[in-house]
Amino acid sequence: MNTPKPEPSVPLEPRVPPEESVPPVPPNAPLPPLTSRTVFAAAHVVADPRADVSPDGPAAVDWDATLAFRRHLWAHGLGVAEAMDTAQRGMGLDWPGAAELIRRSAAEAKAVGGRIACGVGTDQLTAPTGQLAAPADQFAASPLTLADVRTAYEEQLALVEGVGAQAILMASRALAAAAKGPDDYLTIYADLLRQASAPVILHWLGPMFDPALAGYWGSADLDAATDTFLEVIAAYPGKVDGVKISLLDADREVALRRRLPDGVRCYTGDDFHYPDLIAGDDHGFSHALLGVFDPLAPVAARAVRALDADDPKTFRELLDPTVELARHLFRAPTRFYKTGVVFLAWLAGHQDHFTMVGGLQSARSLPHLTRAYELAGALSLFPDPDLAAHRMRTLRTVYGETP
Repeated sequence: MNTPKPEPSVPLEPRVPPEESVPPVPPNAPLPPLTSRTVFAAAHVVADPRADVSPDGPAAVDWDATLAFRRHLWAHGLGVAEAMDTAQRGMGLDWPGAAELIRRSAAEAKAVGGRIACGVGTDQLTAPTGQLAAPADQFAASPLTLADVRTAYEEQLALVEGVGAQAILMASRALAAAAKGPDDYLTIYADLLRQASAPVILHWLGPMFDPALAGYWGSADLDAATDTFLEVIAAYPGKVDGVKISLLDADREVALRRRLPDGVRCYTGDDFHYPDLIAGDDHGFSHALLGVFDPLAPVAARAVRALDADDPKTFRELLDPTVELARHLFRAPTRFYKTGVVFLAWLAGHQDHFTMVGGLQSARSLPHLTRAYELAGALSLFPDPDLAAHRMRTLRTVYGETP
């Protein structure tokens, strides 16, 4: 993976292109679902900035603002991927908080007719401390068994299916720590797929997003890991709606996509190469389940609607220019991309503060955030550019810069 080169300094004020380049979409105007691709935006949570909490304690969530943002995504015709890593699972949001998020979002989806899929993991087993650090050693003091992992997964699967949402079986730090090899992964996933009442999405999250997931599927060799992953799917193809691949390796995703059984979709989680992967080739295409579609929702929805209208040229014209911002937000250390996502939501007026659960607003530097502001402004992602500029100046003042 090539690290993007540092960008040259540019003026603070956003470069706003002509209106016709990305026509605005009213944020509350409900639009019909997308048809040519199934697209989920992995949504962030909005913290309660006035709660008296510490970074290593339970999260305090502003539920009204959090659910309002999901209505914003549904209004553009996108599905919501709930309680995923974008929602800071394992980086500030613990399982009780995630469970409440799933219950509330599923009820909201039912009320507005929005599509929702929710993350199923094992974070009941995760120590609540050290959200900002790489969590590689969190199970060292009390080793877990496969039975522990299975029970945790089953509890979360029951909750997600019980509220009527589609399940996304997330990669598990606990399983990565407990498994001795590929057979343990095959056993756990076979048990879960047998129990699932409806087809699930399997999620393969790479170590660039979470270092504790290195060697997932029982091998650090990605070819061997891919074979094990495909073996899981081949054993229960009727229980797998699709797979989400987040390895930031477009060639590997395409190769895996071509090996999937008929009827099993590939949902790209590649926040670097998503236009190519969604557009596809003569052999097929990827659907999408992307964290970067949280800030890009209006543009992403319009781009996919162009594909719905058999207009790939407009799709590329809309989505290709967003890649520079995505690569910036997801640059190493990639797991801190959530900070940029929430920052842009604040600038866009979706929330009235730049505070995150777990104190994660501190995870990116002022130069990083400034560049994100500039790139997002160039894409006309701010409904009120003056508000965004004011908030950016305020942030710079807080950091000690003279206006």
